[in-house]
Amino acid sequence: MAADERTRLEKRLLRQISQINKEFGLLEAGDRVMVGVSGGKDSYALMHLLEHLRRRSPVPFTLVGVNLDQGHPGFPAHVIEGWFQDNGFEYRMLKRDTYSVVLDKIPEGRTYCSLCSRLRRGILYSAAQDLGCTKIALGHHRDDLIETVMLNLFFSGQLKSMAPRLHSDDGRNVVIRPLAYCAEEDIAAYAQMMGFPVVPCDLCGSQENLQRQQIKAMLKDLEREHPRIKGSMLAALRNVRVSHLLDTDLLALKGLSFEEDESLAAL
Repeated sequence: MAADERTRLEKRLLRQISQINKEFGLLEAGDRVMVGVSGGKDSYALMHLLEHLRRRSPVPFTLVGVNLDQGHPGFPAHVIEGWFQDNGFEYRMLKRDTYSVVLDKIPEGRTYCSLCSRLRRGILYSAAQDLGCTKIALGHHRDDLIETVMLNLFFSGQLKSMAPRLHSDDGRNVVIRPLAYCAEEDIAAYAQMMGFPVVPCDLCGSQENLQRQQIKAMLKDLEREHPRIKGSMLAALRNVRVSHLLDTDLLALKGLSFEEDESLAAL
């Protein structure tokens, strides 16, 4: 029964990856894809599922897993390297001491995550160039996209989430998020079934951003009353009505006006 359940779950995740790949052209013939593998459940699942997809895909592409040891105390890089080796993946292990930089720049008691993430991103961008990679695959999933749009809506005054495919700020790299349609709970269940050697994300001693914790708690409460709410929110990100928003620059770009909206014309 457990094997059947794992097979069904794996098929669902692969189907969702295939769907977003088809819609956004994430993987193209000849791509060399660098997969960021941090040691968390999401990145392990991403690497494993992309390898499944690669083997059966009519579009030829290659994968290289990359792990970055940022100098956090007790970081078990050998665990991740062992997983790469056991599964026969091409991989690179990088080590850059960004931890001491973060400690120097961030006041005590504040979260390290934002600066740590920016430093990590820059290192991975450079590594992709060095390895001749055409794409960088990251393990953000459906819940990450939903939480991000709420964080930006509530705290940044912006209506944006995470793009499944985008060019990096430096213009040199294409970042893709193949798990963007996959639910976090499915990925967590899959990781447990597969026995991935998950590395704790709090080795640095920092706590997750308080605002993101609040959003997670809010969504959890809402989901108790409305079990399909996350699916609905993801659907909303794919069903934008520009003429019902207030961004005049975007309206002009699309050649729209408020008067052209039939719901307003009926008033």
